[in-house]
Amino acid sequence: MPRHTPRAPGPSTPVYVISVAAELTGLHPQTLRQYDRMGLVSPGRTGGGGRRYSLNDIEALRVVAELTAAGIGLEGVRRIVDLENQVLALRARNAELLERARALQAALDQTSAALAERRPNLPVIRPRGGALHPFG
Repeated sequence: MPRHTPRAPGPSTPVYVISVAAELTGLHPQTLRQYDRMGLVSPGRTGGGGRRYSLNDIEALRVVAELTAAGIGLEGVRRIVDLENQVLALRARNAELLERARALQAALDQTSAALAERRPNLPVIRPRGGALHPFG
């Protein structure tokens, strides 16, 4: 039977116990618990309810620590984190919409070219603005 080679966990895999996460971030475990209660970070949970932090959680904790060290209160940090998450979501949605627009434009160009080949004598279409545009 072949042996399965273990692989490193991904950045979102919750593997670090609270003491390790505290050491990696330089924060006290009670501070990590407070950030969890406030929703600034959402670590995974074991069956018994113990917190398990991923590399992504560790990075989020470091960002929170940097912002608080710069004098920003926890409510301000929460708002900044929420806004950054919104920006990321909007950028992803924008990229999706741009890709869709490109695909639709390509389909329109292909259809227009096919129509122009089949019917080269189609009349010019006059849009509401009044400017003349040849069909296709």
